[in-house]
Amino acid sequence: MTTHWQAIVLDDTDSADRAELRRLRDDPTIEFLDTLSVQREGLARLTPPPPQEILDEPMRWVHYPWRRTVVATLGPVAFRRLRLDRNRNKITAEEQDRLSTLKIGIVGLSVGHAIAYALALDGVCGALRLADFDEIELSNLNRIPATLLDLGITKPIVAARRIAEIDPYLPIEIDDRGVTAESADSFVDGLDLVIEECDSLDVKLLVREHARAHGVPVIMETSDRGLLDVERFDLEPERALFHGLLGDIESSTLKGLSTHDKVPYVLALLGADDLSARMAASMIEVDRTTTTWPQLGSEVGLGGASVAGAVRRFGLGQKLESGRVRIHIDEHLDALAVPTGDVHIDGAVSPLSADESTTATASSFDAIADAANRAPSGGNVQPWHITVSEGSIALEVDTHRTSGLDVAYRGSHVALGAALFNARVAAADRGLVGQPKIRTNGDTAQITLSLTDGTDTDLAAKYPRVLSRVTNRNLGTPRPFDDATRSALSDAADAEGTRLALVTDRDAIERVADIIAESDRIRYLTNSLHSEMISELRWPGQADPNTGIDVHALALDPTDLVKLDVSRRSDVMALLHDWDAGVALGEDSHERIMSSSGLAVTIVSGDTPADFVRGGSGTQNVWITAEEHGLAVHPASPVFIYAHEPAEFDELSAHYAQALAQLKEQFESIVGIDTGESIALVLRLSHTDETAVRSRRRTRSHVAEEPVESGAVPQN
Repeated sequence: MTTHWQAIVLDDTDSADRAELRRLRDDPTIEFLDTLSVQREGLARLTPPPPQEILDEPMRWVHYPWRRTVVATLGPVAFRRLRLDRNRNKITAEEQDRLSTLKIGIVGLSVGHAIAYALALDGVCGALRLADFDEIELSNLNRIPATLLDLGITKPIVAARRIAEIDPYLPIEIDDRGVTAESADSFVDGLDLVIEECDSLDVKLLVREHARAHGVPVIMETSDRGLLDVERFDLEPERALFHGLLGDIESSTLKGLSTHDKVPYVLALLGADDLSARMAASMIEVDRTTTTWPQLGSEVGLGGASVAGAVRRFGLGQKLESGRVRIHIDEHLDALAVPTGDVHIDGAVSPLSADESTTATASSFDAIADAANRAPSGGNVQPWHITVSEGSIALEVDTHRTSGLDVAYRGSHVALGAALFNARVAAADRGLVGQPKIRTNGDTAQITLSLTDGTDTDLAAKYPRVLSRVTNRNLGTPRPFDDATRSALSDAADAEGTRLALVTDRDAIERVADIIAESDRIRYLTNSLHSEMISELRWPGQADPNTGIDVHALALDPTDLVKLDVSRRSDVMALLHDWDAGVALGEDSHERIMSSSGLAVTIVSGDTPADFVRGGSGTQNVWITAEEHGLAVHPASPVFIYAHEPAEFDELSAHYAQALAQLKEQFESIVGIDTGESIALVLRLSHTDETAVRSRRRTRSHVAEEPVESGAVPQN
């Protein structure tokens, strides 16, 4: 019977290999299979595309003597790239390369066959050394994935052939004499890891004796109740064999025991109380009503998966301590339960709260305060205290409602400026003129809006827009702005002491889209920023619905809404951070920016709290004016907008501080920011017929402090 087990790789650019290929082609009993074109097509479709040198790598022919077949396939680098592509990112490309350096020995090729095959399938080893002296028998076919055609062939040869047929480039050594006292040392020598799966107790100990001497860890899987056992002799060179469960016994003492005589030792190793009931009952029946202890192929397969998982941890330097664990299917099946969870694709829209519905019947001062409370703010956190008193309205920053993006409370002051503008508009509608006084108390500004009788028809005319203003995140259709719109937007900013930069060039918009997309990726991958962003979102049925952003207001389709749900997970973001991946996290922002007709960037001179308050007023006037001209408005400010100093970029994201600083420099170059100027906000302006969903808001009673005396400014 043939004992061929190695795939013979032939390169037709080599003269000797060409001669062998001619000989094989001349043999009518040899079949040639060629699907190379399909393999090359699959290689070319990979994302990201492989470099040209991989695409151009010369092909190979692989001869399988036991099958009398020659197969055309990709060269070794391209083959590995395509075959293991679906591993990503369960195993990253970098991790795959690290694991490919492992040389692993497996003793015992019943359970060991499944393990060897699992390791080869996952591509988590660079070489295998297999040892077993047994031949395949019919009784083995309940647990070894061999066939009737393999009967009488040694187990390591059958395993090596099967592996070679999925990866002809994986080096495999076999010893079909098994491991003996004479060969144990040479078997272990040079290995990174030993997987022991033999039946002989003396060989189990023998393997461990030599593995410990060489400082090589040992893993074992016993199938019954999914027992996985790890002995880290590489980290603990004096560790007792088998965790000391057999005392100081030597391998020679156990040699030649019958199956019946092995039972006490097996029970000592596995624990009588820890065996499955069926295994324990079968142990009693060994040599009586059953030949030996039972094994199921399905449990052997599970063992292959468990050991492969342990090998990955070992090879990647992850946590894998000496000890044992049980991965028992029956116990997990006993824990079946009906899944529970929130439905996030039901399309429900949260209605506006009653307090938001009208201010028509409110008193003048309450109406003014309510209008201020309708101002936009980052994450809809409404970071202000609004206090009504005799003849004035007081506004100040609530420093407890801030986020990592709100560097030095600059974003909060922009929101406070928008609230001030709304208050002035509402006052004008009620026949009052507001005279604001801004004072700085430490890091924050405090505003007193004194109200006197008077008229301002231009401001009063904006009152309906103050009440109806909304963030519209829907995709738009890019169209040019007419001159009247451009002029009106610029005038709206100027009226509040703010400069407007209007970005409408398509190339410039695309560059900004790239910058904001990368900025958003960084926001997702920075743990603190990600946590804050997710905390701002409000899902159906979630508590505290009157703050934050209703997820339906994000204008996502059901698929993207589900993706967002996945993106809430910090462990997922941590992996993407480690892989420096997550480009898709910024794609939604990129698409929305590209669907815009233009970007309105409001700019102020200086960087004091009062400057940003002024910028907020100008931004709100631009927003309302844009809506008057039929434009949808969506704040689209990048992460870095309020970071000015190097330390502030570190405060945002220590890992990405330099990247954020570079992105800001690029952004300001496109927009045209002069020295001494600061950006207040970036607004995405678009043409769309889609209706926006309004997030619910806190009522004014939740943002007010106790009334104070006329003209006084409340303190924190």
